[in-house]
Amino acid sequence: MQLPVAVEALSALAHANRLAVFRLLVRAGADGMAAGDIAREIGALPNTLSTHLTILSNAGLIGSRRDGRSVIYSADYDGMRQLLGFLVADCCAGRPEICGTLSDLAASTDCCT
Repeated sequence: MQLPVAVEALSALAHANRLAVFRLLVRAGADGMAAGDIAREIGALPNTLSTHLTILSNAGLIGSRRDGRSVIYSADYDGMRQLLGFLVADCCAGRPEICGTLSDLAASTDCCT
């Protein structure tokens, strides 16, 4: 991942509602969620949510697909892995073992609640 792409992704996540949407979609898994369900879950107005979804999509963090008349959004796990990889690539002066695994970090803290 190049620096400009990482900056765009981090910028997209630097808003409380967009971060809430992204975390919700990560938890939803590959099935994803319809826009209306996302709006209800995070308490966002549809037009505001649309803007947030566009920003997250442009940043490569979520994707969408049609399912009948609904648009289903889901986390782009490859985009997420690329961003996380970019963030830890230079961890501890090139000694990534010092950083531990991200799954260990998530399990040992309240970062994901």
